[in-house]
Amino acid sequence: MNKSNLSNITVLFGGTGDLAKRKIFPALYHLQKGGDLPQGFALVAVGRRQKNHQQYREYIYSFMEKEADFTIDKEAWEALSQRIYYLPFHFDDPAGYERLKEFLAVLENIYQTQGNRIYYLAVAPEYFGLIVQQLKVHDMDRKENSWRRVVIEKPFGKDLNSARKLNQIITEVFEEKNIYRIDHYLGKEMLQNIMVIRFTNAFFEPIWNSQYIDNIQISSSEQLGVGTRGEYYDQSGALRDMIQNHMMQLLTLTAMEPPIRLDNQSIRDEKIRVLRSLEELSQKTVFENIVRGQYSAGRIDGKPVKGYREEEGVNPASTTETFVAMKMAVENYRWVGVPFYIRTGKRMPVKSTEIVVEFKRPPEVLYFKEYKNLQPNLLVIGIQPKEGAFLRFNAKKPGTIKEIIPVEMDYCQNCQVEQNSPEAYERLIYDVMRGESTLFTRWDEVEYSWKIVDNIERAWRRKAEEILLYPAGERGPQGAMELLQRDNRKWWNILGG
Repeated sequence: MNKSNLSNITVLFGGTGDLAKRKIFPALYHLQKGGDLPQGFALVAVGRRQKNHQQYREYIYSFMEKEADFTIDKEAWEALSQRIYYLPFHFDDPAGYERLKEFLAVLENIYQTQGNRIYYLAVAPEYFGLIVQQLKVHDMDRKENSWRRVVIEKPFGKDLNSARKLNQIITEVFEEKNIYRIDHYLGKEMLQNIMVIRFTNAFFEPIWNSQYIDNIQISSSEQLGVGTRGEYYDQSGALRDMIQNHMMQLLTLTAMEPPIRLDNQSIRDEKIRVLRSLEELSQKTVFENIVRGQYSAGRIDGKPVKGYREEEGVNPASTTETFVAMKMAVENYRWVGVPFYIRTGKRMPVKSTEIVVEFKRPPEVLYFKEYKNLQPNLLVIGIQPKEGAFLRFNAKKPGTIKEIIPVEMDYCQNCQVEQNSPEAYERLIYDVMRGESTLFTRWDEVEYSWKIVDNIERAWRRKAEEILLYPAGERGPQGAMELLQRDNRKWWNILGG
């Protein structure tokens, strides 16, 4: 691609926040180091702290030098830092937007960006609508023969109604094609690889259906607790924080039909068809098929950690869930009868995200009749921290004794340093610059996933049940194990140990 088409000024609202320091600037640094940033590029950070351009550059560098897990190439940083600017003002200050407008006009002459802009809202959700409306009021939302794009971080609303109101505000200013709703999971390399594994291998796609697959498990676990996010998380919980976005994206990519083309519209169309096909849970099935838990005091890596209700900002009597396990059904021809088991939780033994496809066992004749406890075939796709895929199958153990054991064919994508895949934000920011929206969430995906979550929330409100506690460092409450045991199945903990 001609990099001149990527030329733009990125306006980063929330320039002194954690997201900017921990994710966005490291991603821009790697793009600079890799030669992927266009010559016509500059960034204007907006924040409330009083700093000048040089103080802000030093502030970002100091943080990255201390916190980054890579050694900073000073030449690459210097080349990037000279294109970073800072403008202090409060997001509700109209005069600040006027100063921003004037400053952007000056920079566009210097960097020859043809008026292209990215507005990146790395701010709390309550500011999304305010900032977008101010951009329109001050005539910064569009320009003829230029593109203007807005990037919005999750959470996109706190329920269906708030998401719809927010979407209405934003779409009154920006067209849907210029709205980029970030779910950083979609930037992970192996997530993008799911479709490649399925659709480019003749031995997978023909058996990717209910005739050959027994069940699919999607698990995402975190060792960390809520940290400093206690007040926010207590209003959200695992259902809204993880299921509504990350886990639904993993589900749609695993269950979708082959798209007619590899363009963003076709791929997103197939994802939305999966969401439309999900079984609607009744009040009864919510309590039969969903388990919610909350971590209590326990130990992680041998060190004691406090329970959720003792975390800063959390109500001492909170019933907010930090763990969810659920059984879902995709009601279409391909997946009839195949349960999708989903679980996510905080304060788990390890950090991992993986998809496990468990294939059906052959008829119990021959080896299955003679040898007991033969393991089913598994395809495991690792999203993090180990990226890759492996296939587990049965083979004879070497030696004179007749014994069958499970063996593995393993592909690890990031086991060697030189093969490390790019950070999710690196890929996603570059995609915004080039106008590629495949890895971003379309409005109807957001809407359907909120419908599912709201339905579950309503059932929980109608019939309050005591939340199940699990000690930090364990894999969730016993009810999550029983969810599969009653179907004569079990959770697989493969890449997560």
